[in-house]
Amino acid sequence: MMKRRPQALLFDLDDTLWPIAPVIASAEQSWHDWLSQRVPALTARYSIAELRSQRMALLERQPELIVDLYNLRRVALAQALHEIGADHSHLDGAMAHFAQCRNAVTPYADVAAGLARLGALLPLGVVTNGNADLDVIGLQHHFKVNLAASRFGLAKPDPAIFHAACAAMGVAPEHAVYVGDDLRLDVQGAQQAGLRAVWMRRSDVKHAELAGVAPDAICHDLHDLRHWLEGQMQH
Repeated sequence: MMKRRPQALLFDLDDTLWPIAPVIASAEQSWHDWLSQRVPALTARYSIAELRSQRMALLERQPELIVDLYNLRRVALAQALHEIGADHSHLDGAMAHFAQCRNAVTPYADVAAGLARLGALLPLGVVTNGNADLDVIGLQHHFKVNLAASRFGLAKPDPAIFHAACAAMGVAPEHAVYVGDDLRLDVQGAQQAGLRAVWMRRSDVKHAELAGVAPDAICHDLHDLRHWLEGQMQH
């Protein structure tokens, strides 16, 4: 069947437009240091790894928290403070500090120019499960729509978040292309929602293969993506 000409291009963010692992590692260290200065009893009891394990245990008990990872972190921190008998006076400050550190991302070298060129071809949008602030990062101006799971209330791979983004972009799902690094959440999720899906497989990111998932294209950077997209635009 002939593929329909794309009318919108939607993006994942973390590990698609910037590497996220070093950012989170640095943010968690800075967050732990911040807490150690203000609630030393907390960091004396909980290491970074132990706080992370506590969050994962909380997520197992309350899987609905997956839609907002900031809120998951906040609820887990509140529980940890309660367990040591500390008040919550530093909760807001701790979360603000983590947010600042979490947004200290460095986009891949191709991103700024690549988004500008892609935006000249098609309207761009975002569908993300993360909490990156594109205004702070300086990329918001590239995107017509920015839909985050924390605001929408459902996370990828739920088809509803893809459909809502397409509706906001003013296109049917079959006229949209989604680009992301995660085969299950991004590629399979988008395809099951009726979009075409490009697997962004950057060379410096480890990817897990997923049986039965066949991306519509595999790209290594936004230059690859533009080349593939230009071919699709000729249909």
